[in-house]
Amino acid sequence: MTSLLQLFIVIPLAGFLLSLLIPGKQETLMSRVAFSTVGLHLLSFLVFAVYWFIDGLPPYDLKDIVLFKTTGYEFFIDFYFDRVTATYLFVGAFLTFLVTIYSRYYLHREVGYKRFFNTILFFYFGYNLTIFSGNLETLFVGWEILGISSFLLIAFYRDRYLPVKNAVKVFSIYRIGDVGLILAMWLMHHLWHENVTFAKLSNFELVHEHLQRHSWVGVLISLLILISAAAKSAQLPFSSWLPRAMEGPTPSSAIFYGSLAVHLGVFLLLRTFPFWEHQLSVRILIGLLGFVTSVITTGIARVQSSVKSQIAYASIAQIGLIFIEIAAGFSGLALFHFAGNAFLRTYQLLVSPSVVSYLIREQFYNFTPRARSIEDSFPKKMQYTLYMLCLKEWNLDSFMYRYLWNPLKWAGRGLNFLTVSRVMLFFVPAYLIGVASLYGEEVIPPAIHQALPIFFSLLALIAVLKSFTERKNVEMSWILVIMNHFWIALAISFNEHFKYDQTFLYLSGILVSGLLGYFCLRWLKSLEQNIDLDQFHGHSYRHPKLAFIFLLSCLGVSGFPITPTFVGEDLIFTHIHEEQFLLAFFVSLSFIIDGLSIIRIYARVFLGPHVKSVYEMGYRSS
Repeated sequence: MTSLLQLFIVIPLAGFLLSLLIPGKQETLMSRVAFSTVGLHLLSFLVFAVYWFIDGLPPYDLKDIVLFKTTGYEFFIDFYFDRVTATYLFVGAFLTFLVTIYSRYYLHREVGYKRFFNTILFFYFGYNLTIFSGNLETLFVGWEILGISSFLLIAFYRDRYLPVKNAVKVFSIYRIGDVGLILAMWLMHHLWHENVTFAKLSNFELVHEHLQRHSWVGVLISLLILISAAAKSAQLPFSSWLPRAMEGPTPSSAIFYGSLAVHLGVFLLLRTFPFWEHQLSVRILIGLLGFVTSVITTGIARVQSSVKSQIAYASIAQIGLIFIEIAAGFSGLALFHFAGNAFLRTYQLLVSPSVVSYLIREQFYNFTPRARSIEDSFPKKMQYTLYMLCLKEWNLDSFMYRYLWNPLKWAGRGLNFLTVSRVMLFFVPAYLIGVASLYGEEVIPPAIHQALPIFFSLLALIAVLKSFTERKNVEMSWILVIMNHFWIALAISFNEHFKYDQTFLYLSGILVSGLLGYFCLRWLKSLEQNIDLDQFHGHSYRHPKLAFIFLLSCLGVSGFPITPTFVGEDLIFTHIHEEQFLLAFFVSLSFIIDGLSIIRIYARVFLGPHVKSVYEMGYRSS
């Protein structure tokens, strides 16, 4: 039975790869491949569930593939199946099956018909990889796939301004969740001295033994997991991204943001519950976060003029209640609540266009005055205050800009003096000096040697900050992203002695993808002349194949699991000691801003309204 777990990953992957081979004009064949893949997956689960029930509902754990192994470190793919996985699998398979059938007609003759089904199947593969994950590393692979498929679905109408802008905004919040998960994985490695599986986390005696000696590390890991879960499930202060993610087609809004992906933060808390269940302070914090989110977003939902925004904030409020249930230890109730909320929001989003049309027509014949509500008992001043706060969404968007993105932009603008020539004159010689020093590091004084990893990681952060805030030269922005990774590799090489094949593993994907992306930009510039980053250019309209190749380059440079760099990034963190929080912070922040900068380059150059007004384009608000 355990070996059959691979089947639930292979079926969606095979369906996705098959969909890539189908011509774009073959709508019927494309839709049949999509719902046949999901239908076969659902049927396989139902048969598997019967045997699992007969077997007594035991948890299954399968160590599948060892991708990399060295002294003291092993990166392997692990699959785990229990009642949490079973619930998420059934809900996910059933709803995706419904949505694929619905989308067959809803998107008929849409320009991006093939692209939509490709992305949905890619999302479904990532979703299953996440819910079947048996360790944090496997979960992070699925987590990354969900992040990029989310970006592609929101920006489905890629010739419009608002969908592309909101896609970048949502992706930036996802990257915050990524940094929490990356740092949690780093601390887990040092706490357990191995790639720990979720099956081991279910062993109370083993967890208690480790946390008894490192209680503060356990609390910190739990807080980082909570940050990741809050970002993924749109809890405060990250709640504003969910209604903005509704810019994509209604079916993708239903399956992705109404039901499945938005509940993966809940999944993360349920999966790691045995680790933090005896940390009372963490449980109280999770419960309080869920309560405050539920209260605030309920008020916001009541004043929204858009039906999608109402549903989004209502869903966030319910997820807040699920957080409370998990914190209280009612995991069974939380799973039931998840399933109910997912089914309800999918139904509401799928029928929302027809319901809005019906209600607009109905109000002319059957007018119903507004019923008295609990807010009417409040003093008028309080009513108006709450109304304005909810109407402004409690300034959650402004909060994120003021305290997160604006400081990064301010720091990046301080580097405006850097030009292409100055970057080459300073960074390249400095890097060569650093590499030369690495071969003669025995003559470097210990005090200086100890500070070099921090110094080089700071240079990496400076490079990627400049790339993130660059508004003109796209080539310099791309080069700085690549330099960021080389500085990180140099910093870690000074921090700990290890074989050079590990550095090569990390930089191999960066080098190949970086060169490919640079040549794409040079070629596009020779064709279009101007590809500065001060506006959206929309060049995917005329150069769709080049846009796809550049997207693959972006994924490779950002450490997406299509190159060895993904394993290399995890390997890099194993060489950062548990007391080196500043170094870990610099490296993780560099990785996060690196991903944001790359997606921003792709969005500015290839997405949005076409820079030439001779082509059809929508209004900015559309």
